[in-house]
Amino acid sequence: MEEELPMPISMDWNKEEVVDVVNFFQTIERAQYKAVLRDDILALYSRFKEIVPSKSEEKQLFRQFDNSAGVSCWKTIQTARQAEPGEKINSSRQK
Repeated sequence: MEEELPMPISMDWNKEEVVDVVNFFQTIERAQYKAVLRDDILALYSRFKEIVPSKSEEKQLFRQFDNSAGVSCWKTIQTARQAEPGEKINSSRQK
C-alpha cells in the first residue's frame, strides 16, 4: 500500500470528481490491509456512482484498479453491503 498505484481516472472529470474517485479507490485498497468502516465504503461508492453512472465504465475502472492493486473492488463493496451499519470491513478476510 506504500507504493504509488496508477489510478483509473477520466480526463472528462473535474478536479473534485478526480479527488473523490481517487479517495474511493484508496479506501478500497486500505480495506485490504486494515479495517475500514462499512459506512465509509458505501458512502464513497455512492459518490463514485454519481461520477460514473455507467455500469460498463464502472466495470472497466474496477478491472484496471483491481489488476494494479491486487484487490477486488466489487467483493469489497459486496462485503460492505452485507455488513451491519458501523461494522468495519477488512477485505483480506474474504479469501
